[in-house]
Amino acid sequence: MTQQIRNIAIIAHVDHGKTTLVDAMLRQSGIFRANQVITERIMDSNDLERERGITILSKNLSIEYKGLRINVVDTPGHADFGGEVERVLKMVDSVLLLVDAFDGPMPQTRFVLKKSLDLGMRPIVVINKIDRPGARPREVVDMVFDLFCELDANEQQLDFPIVFASAKSGYARFEPDDTGDNLDPLFETIRDRVPAPGGDAAAPFQFLVTSIDYNDYIGRIATGKIFNGTVREGQTLARIDKDGNISRGRISKLIGYQGLQQIAIEQAGAGEIVTIAGFDDVRISETLADSANPIALPYVNIDEPTLSMNFIVNSSPFAGQEGKYVTSRNIYERLQRELRTNVSLRVEETDQTDTFKVSGRGELHLSILIENMRREGFELAVSKPQVIFREENGERLEPIEYLCIDVPEEFQGTVIEKLGQRKAEMLSMKPMDGINRLEFHIPARGLIGFRTEFLTDTRGTGTMAHSFAHYAPYKGEIEGRKNGVLIAMEAGETVGYALFNLQDRGILFVGPGIRVYAGMIVGQHAKENDLVVNTSKGKKLTNVRASGSDDAIRLTPPRILSLEQALEYIDEDELVEVTPKSIRLRKKILDENDRKKEEKRKKG
Repeated sequence: MTQQIRNIAIIAHVDHGKTTLVDAMLRQSGIFRANQVITERIMDSNDLERERGITILSKNLSIEYKGLRINVVDTPGHADFGGEVERVLKMVDSVLLLVDAFDGPMPQTRFVLKKSLDLGMRPIVVINKIDRPGARPREVVDMVFDLFCELDANEQQLDFPIVFASAKSGYARFEPDDTGDNLDPLFETIRDRVPAPGGDAAAPFQFLVTSIDYNDYIGRIATGKIFNGTVREGQTLARIDKDGNISRGRISKLIGYQGLQQIAIEQAGAGEIVTIAGFDDVRISETLADSANPIALPYVNIDEPTLSMNFIVNSSPFAGQEGKYVTSRNIYERLQRELRTNVSLRVEETDQTDTFKVSGRGELHLSILIENMRREGFELAVSKPQVIFREENGERLEPIEYLCIDVPEEFQGTVIEKLGQRKAEMLSMKPMDGINRLEFHIPARGLIGFRTEFLTDTRGTGTMAHSFAHYAPYKGEIEGRKNGVLIAMEAGETVGYALFNLQDRGILFVGPGIRVYAGMIVGQHAKENDLVVNTSKGKKLTNVRASGSDDAIRLTPPRILSLEQALEYIDEDELVEVTPKSIRLRKKILDENDRKKEEKRKKG
């Protein structure tokens, strides 16, 4: 049976076409009816995934091809969700490394490839988007080979099979110039080059838990791969936690995959990817084993978080007006629920009862959690992201990111200068058709707040991507935000006349008719200091009409910050107030006099 199974994961940098390729594989495997309506990016089931066009959670499916069952795992491409990729790799026997035929290998390509090579896998390289204008598939193959060499691949791994494809058009070829309008070359390569899963059906049962989900009807469910033995519904199994403690439970439901569908099955054997229900306390990386002869599988260590921020109960004058869940108990329970499935997250209680320290793999990782919470009706305030330092042999170490930037030649000087101020070290510069690719090592601190500045400096034409590289000695102070902010003086509603008079003072974050409170940030000051302003001051009316005085006022549209931009923008003494309807910026201390006292205390 195991000879007819192939377990593979699709790994790639964000936006190189993983989910689109899975769509094409599903369509050509005959899993859908001829008249069935199919959406694009079927595997992106979560609302946020559809809106942003990125994969956040890894997902499983099964494809039948000429008597062969191919179990495919679609993985996230963003470095912040690397924890998802690390676990999934333990479940498969090979990977499809997808690389864009124009962009070539990018930071996340390096990160996920390194993980798979370390596990001894022999990747299949798929050069995708060969029909894209400017595609250079042959050159990209050389770049991939260089990357394999850099990552110390062995001889067998360097002898990787190559398939050229266009996931969007649904074809794969052994050579870029071949003809063909289907994915058969890819399916054949998977059949011939991916090893059948090992494992002994007669040995004691062993199952490694690689992801956890929750079902309202059957409770907690664990997905993973059966390494040895066979299992039946209703069977009693031993659960072995990371400390070797053993508890026993019974399988209430055994679930397999057919296409995208989860189907109830009676039994499964070595090599299969299945989902097991019945163990309410099971956690990721634990082993479910034979009850009579429990043997644990090696525990999967996940890279530690590099960034943390405080989640605080909202204390603004508008608290409780827009959200349903506002108390510290609500927030704590929600964070504990997230810990069940989000393996890269850490939650700690602090000495303040209304504050929780939440650590993750990056700003996007944490902002996705915050965005999900606000959509569920939560209201909270969050602090500026802080990097997590380490102490080793009395030396302070900080996380360093590998940063890759593609920028038009005319803007590269500005970008290099700005990154120099943020303690970045240039690794290489490669010209590519009017665009230069710059590679750096930069402290994770230096990237906080850089993206918005970068897009402004390059007029939206630059692209940047980064992934965690290593820890290195502390690089010294990095200058923070250069501009002060405009702060509302009192509670009220913004008036067009007042905003018109404030336009010259800086960039506004609010338009007319918006409710504000004292201490709320309404804009960016043109100078370095903070300025308290009156946004609710109306025009003094008289019965004298004068030429020109009644002309319509013209307001510049306000800069509306997204959640990620707001988190990047704020300073140490500021918070982002997040509710289901609004994202507001505010000072931690709302009262102006109290802020002045605090400043004096710090200086004194």
